[in-house]
Amino acid sequence: MSSCTEIIADYGLRAIGIGARSLPRTDITLCHQVTLIGSGMIWNIYFGALALFAGFFLATATAMAKASANPWLRKPAEWFIFVFRGSPLFIQFFLAYEALVMLPRAGIEIFGLTIETAWTTRAWAGALFVLFLNTSAYSAEIFHGALKSVPKGDLEAADAYGLTGWTKFRRIVWPTMLRLAWPGYTNEAIFLFHATTLVFFSGFPAFRQEGDALYYASYFADKTFNPFIPYPITAAYFVLLTLVVIGLFGLINRRLNRHLPGETRPRLKVRPQIVR
Repeated sequence: MSSCTEIIADYGLRAIGIGARSLPRTDITLCHQVTLIGSGMIWNIYFGALALFAGFFLATATAMAKASANPWLRKPAEWFIFVFRGSPLFIQFFLAYEALVMLPRAGIEIFGLTIETAWTTRAWAGALFVLFLNTSAYSAEIFHGALKSVPKGDLEAADAYGLTGWTKFRRIVWPTMLRLAWPGYTNEAIFLFHATTLVFFSGFPAFRQEGDALYYASYFADKTFNPFIPYPITAAYFVLLTLVVIGLFGLINRRLNRHLPGETRPRLKVRPQIVR
């Protein structure tokens, strides 16, 4: 039987294709489960971090479009938010996978160049794209509410100083919007990382058994006939990840409110959603 150090060396990065090629089938130990589920967390962090980073910019643009007086900007933004907030994330995964599978296997020809499409049905691309759109819609609604709550006094002061257009938005509106939206956005970030577990249930396959944390938890539950070890391990990893997210977003929150006296700075109140 291998020592725990050898198991970590063999399986610590297996989820991204580094280390042992086959999964353990017999003599499965607690170290195997902790190591491989932890390895799968790399994918959960990948999905959550990239979707959150890219979604932040799309959410900001969508919130501004929804607040616009121009219906050509406002209506598409409203429908985008409504569709992705009004439908279950699992259904979005399913529809996206079915749509991507229907793309020509030989690729799409554009201006004489053939663009491959097979990669879009892989979880690292297709599932990430769905999470990106979903969190963008939820975050846009949070940002839009904050945008509408920017104090009129701040806007009037900006006008008095002669700030207009992009300068006014960059120096007054956007920072204030972020300060107001940050507690809600923190909750969205936490739930997004939790929602990455739905990738396991979606149609997007795990390449060469290189899956996320829930993939390995399910594997061990099937092999050992004991779900009461791998699933609590997975939950523990997500609790640790949640604490890290709260810590990082708390630092940003203090940075956003650094100009306020310590006793008046708003504190993050984390209220994770139960159902998407």
